[in-house]
Amino acid sequence: MLEALPERTFALDGELAIAQDDTLSFDALQLRLHPAASRINKLAVETPATYIIFDCLLDARGRSLLEAPLTERRRALEAFYAKASNEPRLWLSPYTHDRAVAEAWLAKSGGALDGVVAKRADAPYRPGERAMLKVKQIRTADCVVGGFRYEQGSRRVGSLLLGLYDNQGRLHHVGYTSSISNAERPELTRRLEALVSPPGFTGDAPGGPSRWSTERTGEWEPLRPELVVEVAYDHLTGNRFRHGTRLLRWRPDKAPQQCTFDQLERELSPHLVEELLDH
Repeated sequence: MLEALPERTFALDGELAIAQDDTLSFDALQLRLHPAASRINKLAVETPATYIIFDCLLDARGRSLLEAPLTERRRALEAFYAKASNEPRLWLSPYTHDRAVAEAWLAKSGGALDGVVAKRADAPYRPGERAMLKVKQIRTADCVVGGFRYEQGSRRVGSLLLGLYDNQGRLHHVGYTSSISNAERPELTRRLEALVSPPGFTGDAPGGPSRWSTERTGEWEPLRPELVVEVAYDHLTGNRFRHGTRLLRWRPDKAPQQCTFDQLERELSPHLVEELLDH
């Protein structure tokens, strides 16, 4: 895609994305991490990626823009995009100075995007530094504790494995939470060990084989589906929480069977929020 662009000299900051089922699929993107070029080429045809550009670091004259303020880099980025806008797989990330507009973008994205990034308009580009603020939508979900993992090198609970029921009554692993205080780990470990009973999850289970699996990935203890927790999450990928979640509270008042996928927000269309706000 980049080879076909009219500009021959440039350096951009951006991110690859793959749209699937009216949302952005991180899982589909991970499949591109494959040692076989033939596999990558096949996937590129079946699920073509889009390159969303955020910043311009080198202009068409070969001039470095690293020390230039964001306002100047944005002008260079828009000029670059104007010459390349006939490439349908190249998208320009929108920007605004209006907080209300940015809040509306965040609201439209549902749980399908990481968030909205705020940067200083007068700041230079700082590679390797967290010189920005990412504003995320935090949502909550009630999940069944279908299993747990011990802390590495100990017999205390390290993380809870979370599950949700589908329409067929199968419990699927959707993520984990490890935000447990050290003070509560011993008692919680005893409580969980009393509930150990296979299978734990009756749908998708933790530790499925993949090239990212480690020996520890498959080490988990299955539980009877009796405990429910409320967790906070910021991003969904397919049917899983992309990041770890934060444990908010235990829900003894909630029946495990009430913990279904229906409570999750996974919006992004219509149509991919106007093609990510018209590029």
